[in-house]
Amino acid sequence: MIDSSYSPPDDPIRVVHTDHEVVLVDKPAGLLSVPGKGEDLADCMIARLQRVFPEALLVHRLDRDTSGLMVFALTRHAQRVLSAQFEGRQTKKTYIARLWGHLQPKTGLVDLPLIVDWPNRPLQHVDHENGKPAQTDWRVQRLEPEGTTRVRLYPLTGRSHQLRVHMQALGHPILGDPLYATGAARDFPRLMLHSAELRFRHPDSGKGMTISAPCPF
Repeated sequence: MIDSSYSPPDDPIRVVHTDHEVVLVDKPAGLLSVPGKGEDLADCMIARLQRVFPEALLVHRLDRDTSGLMVFALTRHAQRVLSAQFEGRQTKKTYIARLWGHLQPKTGLVDLPLIVDWPNRPLQHVDHENGKPAQTDWRVQRLEPEGTTRVRLYPLTGRSHQLRVHMQALGHPILGDPLYATGAARDFPRLMLHSAELRFRHPDSGKGMTISAPCPF
């Protein structure tokens, strides 16, 4: 459950790309992708976007605390095509994160099945018997002198909280994570996770597109 102190940032909408079929925005951290339950959780990315693009349609979501790229469809055709690409794992997503500790080796794959932790939802956890398959590639960008690591994360599946749980399972939680980090790792002004790049096929032309948004941390 989202806590009652929801106070999303007032950042203006950052449109990264738009054409006759799609619009891509750089969502700020702290803003819901879609409305939550209750009037106090009505402010969200799609509601703000529809004030400018009334025809905008949802394709996928980002966690409230994650910043970065989201793609919205501007036609029903685009929504169908893009949704099928996401469901078929035909899109390629790149995230940038900062982790607690120094992650070794420089590259690797997390392959741990995930399922909702029902007594503590919306938390997810690793469950080898009942969890759904979840895989994340990582590539270390640099080991930081303050005892943290900057990484690129490549989710091969799209489970809820996948990157956050997988990094915690490695013993290197994402800095500032209010759900999965503890102690000093949690004491950061925001979740240090950003959707930096999205690759997909344009729903009209079929041409491959790569769109990026600069990392704010």
